[in-house]
Amino acid sequence: MKSHRVLAGIAGVVLMAAAGVAVAANLTSSQTSDFYAPGKHQFYVWCAGGTDHVAYQTGASADDAQSRLYKAEKAAGATKCWPIWQGRISS
Repeated sequence: MKSHRVLAGIAGVVLMAAAGVAVAANLTSSQTSDFYAPGKHQFYVWCAGGTDHVAYQTGASADDAQSRLYKAEKAAGATKCWPIWQGRISS
């Protein structure tokens, strides 16, 4: 009887691990497609000197939006800031 409980416990752990992997794979896939999708993207703008902030930029992809935001930050005088992609904003 005790061995049945142990086997049932092991089976439960294996099933929970498999479910966790499936959820993580789905989130990663969604995040990857969001990175390459056009639209409004959210960035955490890290600045040397402590003036970090959150910013939003529209672009053909996250790379495009990041480049546009980087140029806008530099034009505004924030020469030591770098936007870090957080995700795409659903509209």
